Amino acid sequence: MRFHLTTRIGAAIVAVLMTVTLGSISPAAEARTPAKVSKAKVSKAKVSKSKVSKAKVAKASSAKKAKVVRGKATKVAVKKRGKGVKRTFARAPSRPLLRLVNGLPVLKASVAFVIDQDSGQVLLGKNDDDVRPIASLTKLMTGVIIADAKLPLDERITITQDDVDRLKGSSSRLRVGTELTRGQALHLTLMSSENRAAHALARTYPGGERAFVEAMNNKARQLGMDQTHYVEPTGLSSENQSSARDLAMLADAAYDRPLLRKYSTSPGYRLELDKGALQYVNSNRLVREGDWPIGLQKTGYISEAGQCLVVQTKVKDRNLIMVFLDSASKVTRIRDAEIVKRWLRTRPAVAGKAGDDGA
Repeated sequence: MRFHLTTRIGAAIVAVLMTVTLGSISPAAEARTPAKVSKAKVSKAKVSKSKVSKAKVAKASSAKKAKVVRGKATKVAVKKRGKGVKRTFARAPSRPLLRLVNGLPVLKASVAFVIDQDSGQVLLGKNDDDVRPIASLTKLMTGVIIADAKLPLDERITITQDDVDRLKGSSSRLRVGTELTRGQALHLTLMSSENRAAHALARTYPGGERAFVEAMNNKARQLGMDQTHYVEPTGLSSENQSSARDLAMLADAAYDRPLLRKYSTSPGYRLELDKGALQYVNSNRLVREGDWPIGLQKTGYISEAGQCLVVQTKVKDRNLIMVFLDSASKVTRIRDAEIVKRWLRTRPAVAGKAGDDGA
């Protein structure tokens, strides 16, 4: 009896549970569920499609912007390259234009003088008696004084604070405290126009810088350089002045000293120091490129003097000395030398006054 009652109660509970469970999902609900799922899928698909479309638009927009940016960058780069090309083309050509006025070459330098070293024949002159600042062409006389003094070239000298340029504020790779030999200082003075080296040579001269400058002026008088005056050994002072004719005399005298020929025309020099080494190159492009037979040279520049050049060379077996003062740039001073060389190859025996450039 208990068993049947229990069974009936259990069956009733199961029936109630099934009714509740099945009742929670009515046939109408079952019919509506697939539709909701379908609509949900469609909505989701639309959203996904919308996101994809927006993504594509955004990507396309980004690509377009990137393309524009890249286009601008390319234009800028082209412009920069264009400027670079112009700067390259603006450099001195290997064969500069030879223009003549009354049969004489037109030069950019304010002063020019060319003389046959052996015969003394003047081949070209332009304002060659003008007295002007000569910048580092001064160092040729510095070299002459050191060579004639016969001081030991292997004697070590030290760069001090006194050798620092306080007049123009020029820089130097020779730091205060650097030790080098007198010969090395002379080498750097003539080859690379090293100002501290030149000043150290004068400072360590017997009697000091004052005696050295006095020796420079005395030597100028001995050589017949009547239009020349020195106040210091580097050329940084605009009070160091001379004429092209006087400088040709100085170059001729310097050429007679083999050491000065050797040092002024070496393409480069490596200065070995305790804390490493310094590599120097010649300040004259003609020497570095090695296309000219150059026996002696010196370059120079301060604002008051412009770009200057003295060179001993050979044209058609004639030993010549060329002097150019107050050129506008390093390019034009070399270009003027190349113009004169081309001109002399066609007219090796001419003499006269150079035509002025009307530009």
